[in-house]
Amino acid sequence: MIFRTKLLAAALAISFVGVGTGCESGSDTVDRWATTENTNVKIDWDKVNEAYKQASGPEDLEKRINEIYEGEELISIAVHDQDDKTQIVTGFFDKNTNGTVEEPEKIFTIKREPTGQGTAQYQTMGYGAYYGYHSPFIGIATGMLMGSMMSSMFMPSYAPMYSRPYVTSGTRISDLQSHRSNFRAANPERFGPRSKSGRSYGGKPSTSRPSYRPSGGGGGRRGGGFFGLARAGRSVRPERLTA
Repeated sequence: MIFRTKLLAAALAISFVGVGTGCESGSDTVDRWATTENTNVKIDWDKVNEAYKQASGPEDLEKRINEIYEGEELISIAVHDQDDKTQIVTGFFDKNTNGTVEEPEKIFTIKREPTGQGTAQYQTMGYGAYYGYHSPFIGIATGMLMGSMMSSMFMPSYAPMYSRPYVTSGTRISDLQSHRSNFRAANPERFGPRSKSGRSYGGKPSTSRPSYRPSGGGGGRRGGGFFGLARAGRSVRPERLTA
């Protein structure tokens, strides 16, 4: 009888060790998710959409986008005219500096397409850490105030300029970095000291915090806003105080 009792106790001890190991594995998964790259850098999507609408061309758009982005990485731009009036703009981190848009590097795409005589629309979609964001379809029409990059499509003499895609070149990188440094120095109230991840240190604290949490389905909040990945973790219920 005593021997059987000892065997039962040993089996229970082994089973508890197995359960503990499983919990540690789950904890490791949460930690890896929480340290995903570029998840705490804000992007104001309303400003991105407006930048495309007002840009005079790809080089002007590059400057505008990098003024908006608050991280340390530089955003490269690719512009591709798919047909007579459909245009795809891609923002990406050119990490390997090869001047080619690769899927893991994509941040967003903007698609512009005609909808009728003298009318068109465009929509922005996020990728990577910003996956899930998509803007509403934004309508444009002849006579609206906009930059030449967009308004030229309504001209009778318009011909697509970027059938062979435009991509931010290596010679443009240093110019963009210099321009952004000067821009941030001229706006100290917005750009305080930063970590490499883009989080501000010092200066006026932000009153907003990222609230978007990615899911398996598409679609996020519409319009602009700040998007990132919220840190995953377990909620803990406080213990009830006893008298």
